[in-house]
Amino acid sequence: MYAYIKGEIADISEDNLVLECNNIGYNIRIPLSVAQRLPGIGAFVKIYTYTSVREDAFQLFGFLSRDDLEIYKKLIAVNGIGPKGALSILSAMSADDLRLAIISGDAKAIAKAQGVGNKSAERIILELKDKIALNLSYEENADFVPAGDLSENSAAKNEAIEALVSLGYTPTEAVKAIKQLEITQDMDSGVILKQALKVISNI
Repeated sequence: MYAYIKGEIADISEDNLVLECNNIGYNIRIPLSVAQRLPGIGAFVKIYTYTSVREDAFQLFGFLSRDDLEIYKKLIAVNGIGPKGALSILSAMSADDLRLAIISGDAKAIAKAQGVGNKSAERIILELKDKIALNLSYEENADFVPAGDLSENSAAKNEAIEALVSLGYTPTEAVKAIKQLEITQDMDSGVILKQALKVISNI
């Protein structure tokens, strides 16, 4: 119904925003990550919204970027993940971290969200992994490349990621560390692993 709403912040809590626009105050449910990034009361913001209509409720859910809204829409399309469950996930982790968790198969990271169990997290990965990877390839977003891609020296990177996971790091942590490295063709998995460990130790 509403693509976005521009207005003045009238009130903020950890899960709700009151946005005043043309003398109307809109109650908008927001994830904690959005609440933490909002400016103070009286500031003007643009909130991208999703409208949830049920027989017993009419609710707006809001995000600071269209990208966050799109990942939210993908989450609620997963069987068993409703509007509140998706909001809980995006409160526990950013949209970027969620993408990494989905692509790397890190169900534990997603299951940290309140009310989301391991089975639900695994279902999210199963249903969204191909969709997330496909969208990222079209957007050419260099920060989120599936571990099994065909990019430069991908075999050595994959081996380094597997080694990090075997050392006890989560797939998300491993992929994040690898993505921060400048990897050349002459670097083998051992060199990549050593550099990745240095990166992780500084995080």
